[in-house]
Amino acid sequence: MNPKDLKVFQEMLISRKRQIEKNIKTTTKELEELNSLELNDEGDIASISTDNTIDEAITLQQRKELAEIEYALSKISNNTYGVCEMCEEKIGTHRLKVKPHAKYCMVCREIYEKNPKG
Repeated sequence: MNPKDLKVFQEMLISRKRQIEKNIKTTTKELEELNSLELNDEGDIASISTDNTIDEAITLQQRKELAEIEYALSKISNNTYGVCEMCEEKIGTHRLKVKPHAKYCMVCREIYEKNPKG
């Protein structure tokens, strides 16, 4: 991958990382505020509980994506970015534009998804 493209992907990753960190911080603050409310109505309690569960699931997914982004940024530093971790071929630029933290090329992604433990 040429240095110009690599820089573009690095900027995309850093931008997404910042957005996720901001989202997580905002959600965490909102959850803390909701948990500090003294609610007496069972409907309100159920609603807050549901909201908490949804927000926690979203935060968990975002933390996972954040870890993948940080891993991709480390691969840029190690000059291994854009190489499939399964077949060691280049990951297509179109795939990286859609998912800049991709670990696998399209073919290997399908294989991985069919057998994620293998």
